Amino acid sequence: MKLNIIFENDHFIAINKPAGLLSVPDRMQSEVSLKDLLLQQYGSIYTVHRLDKDTSGVIVFAKDEETHKQLSQLFEGRDVEKFYLGLVHGHLQQEKGSIDASIMEHPGKNGKMITHAKGKTSLTDYEVVESFKLYSLIKFQIHTGRTHQIRVHMQHIGHSIVCDELYGDGEPVFISSLKRNYKLSKSEDEERPILSRLALHSALLKFELDGESYTLEAELPKDMRALLQQLRKAGQKK
Repeated sequence: MKLNIIFENDHFIAINKPAGLLSVPDRMQSEVSLKDLLLQQYGSIYTVHRLDKDTSGVIVFAKDEETHKQLSQLFEGRDVEKFYLGLVHGHLQQEKGSIDASIMEHPGKNGKMITHAKGKTSLTDYEVVESFKLYSLIKFQIHTGRTHQIRVHMQHIGHSIVCDELYGDGEPVFISSLKRNYKLSKSEDEERPILSRLALHSALLKFELDGESYTLEAELPKDMRALLQQLRKAGQKK
């Protein structure tokens, strides 16, 4: 797999991770991860933070122990500005706002998180970028780095991320649901979804390291761009 490198120097590398690829190996070593691919290329690489498997976008890995220590402290100490773009179901009552709801692991379901007063403090800012008939494109800034934070917070306020199997309905998006008179092409036996994975993208990271400022931006992937284009074309604006 050819990696989409956003930025690289002697100390760290930033990748635009595709959806469907693990950031780091899982416990079972069941499939190849982005870290595995980087280890093959660089020999040694250090995990700084993670993205969910189906989340695309900018992710950073350190190349040496000292940088790993510094970057990890920045991420843990809330000294990194983290922005995401996501498509959610429905329309939010307020164009911008904050979700301040603590998050903890689900007591009965491994790998799932819930909002709960006994959880860890979690803060997400959001702003509506574009509204459509059924969906809204939202820019998020997370001030804490809890597992599945944006996904849990959006479920919490009743606007789950599109195609989220864990916190939403997981239903794929088809063009036929956007266009009234959609017809299959002759070469198609059945309609393929235009988007069938989590509609969440790590768009931008900003931080300072050794006196230098870094702004790392990852372009929206093709599938999300295609869906937004179809929503605009279909007159899906609210």
